[in-house]
Amino acid sequence: MMLCSQCNQQNPEEARFCHQCGAKLAEATAAAETVSEIPTARSVLDDETLWRQFIGPNADHYLTVFKKFSSNGRPKFALSWNWPAFLYISFLWFLYRKMYLHAFVYAVGPMISTYLTGDFSAGIVWSIMAGATANYLYYWHCREHIGEIKKAERMDRVAQETALKESGGVQPYVIWVGVFFYIIFLATLVKMIQEGPPDLDRSPGRPAKQAVRLS
Repeated sequence: MMLCSQCNQQNPEEARFCHQCGAKLAEATAAAETVSEIPTARSVLDDETLWRQFIGPNADHYLTVFKKFSSNGRPKFALSWNWPAFLYISFLWFLYRKMYLHAFVYAVGPMISTYLTGDFSAGIVWSIMAGATANYLYYWHCREHIGEIKKAERMDRVAQETALKESGGVQPYVIWVGVFFYIIFLATLVKMIQEGPPDLDRSPGRPAKQAVRLS
């Protein structure tokens, strides 16, 4: 049955005019279709758009890498490598991607390892770990937060975009923090090179031994 938009009278499907008020049903149907095409405030983002907006910079790269971690819709571990997490200061990369818990672990972990072992190369081991696991950890970070946004009830498109901006994306200021750390490191390295290796024969507060003259 076809409903008349003027008087709400039901008419047969083949009817062109309303049997009660005489309104042209074809025009009423076209008007109803036009209204239905207007997007409502309740429209939401599709899955790919959610992932792209959450990731932000380099979304194409990470979406390609993330395909390794999914098999038939189920997550799985796969080997991959993240150069920024390895070459950059590891905890700063996690902080840049708003992975605060991982940033804390990779900030404290190298210091504790160096203190317990007395070996400064422990920091290199942590950098290798970051390079090997960063993509997989970031995949789970994105998956969990996007899942929470999709499950949230009464969240329209605008609310989704706001939630994506708050929990996803990056923190650009972290790049300058890393640059500051590298400047300090380079300045310290230059100073050490200029001063030369330490004199192991001298202890603090003890004058250097004078050469003994042979008579």
